[in-house]
Amino acid sequence: MEKTHTKSALKTKDELKDRLFGKSKTCQKPAAKENTTKPQDFKLHTQERALKRAMFNYEVATKLYIIEQQKKQAEKLQKMIEEEEVRMLRKEMVPRAQLMPFFDRPFFPQRSNRALTVPREPSFHMNGKCGNSISWGVMV
Repeated sequence: MEKTHTKSALKTKDELKDRLFGKSKTCQKPAAKENTTKPQDFKLHTQERALKRAMFNYEVATKLYIIEQQKKQAEKLQKMIEEEEVRMLRKEMVPRAQLMPFFDRPFFPQRSNRALTVPREPSFHMNGKCGNSISWGVMV
């Protein structure tokens, strides 16, 4: 009995060594199951989002370009209309000389009926709003 016990003790010691140091000849891992689940491929939406964003940016740029072209065309049309108006005004406006004054009836000014203006001294005194009693031109 001692021999079987020692043999089993040696086996367990050997098995422990093999397990610890990875030199297992007798003990191998069980085979993996055939029905293991495989990971599914996942799809990131970054490429789709990048494409959609590029399309959006293109649409915005074309819209801005169209608006800019419409503004330029409207400005050009307005400028043409203004030039045509100026041309028509110049055509209608004929420069004429001033009329000659009538020398046979000279102008004689009439005397006014209003009373003459009475001159008076200006008053530059402050009404105490500033707190200083300094008047204009007089330094104390």
